[in-house]
Amino acid sequence: MKISLVRPTMEYKDKAADFKREFLDNGESIINGSELLDKTDNYDEWLVSITNNTRVETVNPNWVVTDTFFAVDESDRIVGIIDLRHTLNGFLKDFGNCGYSVRPSERKKGYATEMLRLMLGVAANAGLSELRLAAERDNEPSVKTIIKNGGKYERGFEHEGKQADIYRIVL
Repeated sequence: MKISLVRPTMEYKDKAADFKREFLDNGESIINGSELLDKTDNYDEWLVSITNNTRVETVNPNWVVTDTFFAVDESDRIVGIIDLRHTLNGFLKDFGNCGYSVRPSERKKGYATEMLRLMLGVAANAGLSELRLAAERDNEPSVKTIIKNGGKYERGFEHEGKQADIYRIVL
């Protein structure tokens, strides 16, 4: 398995629609780490928004500087999405620096672990010294992904009636 992290561009418009459709067809309405790709019907507007959010000068005032990447396989198919939030505001303290999702048909193949491993290098290159990641306790695949990448338990919290934990990865 070889994947790469690539920034979304107009060339990925149709592939992104296919990626999103697979989640919806699987009964999933949330795509973690997608900077609201799951909530928009207009890829062009989403692309402008995520591009603006990469710079302090243009970031949405309700967001923090964020880099979003598609994880693509050797055939350039989107297998996942992941984002890196450079700072944590009050809202994000319980959600962490990264969110990520793997398309339903590609789960349990190691993609999430590899996506996060690649993101650790991106984060280090962006000047971050550590990442905090959140996972609901019953989301065993995500907990395993974080631990495989060096995550150490930091604290627990409750969100919308569910127990979750924050892990810290030192870069």
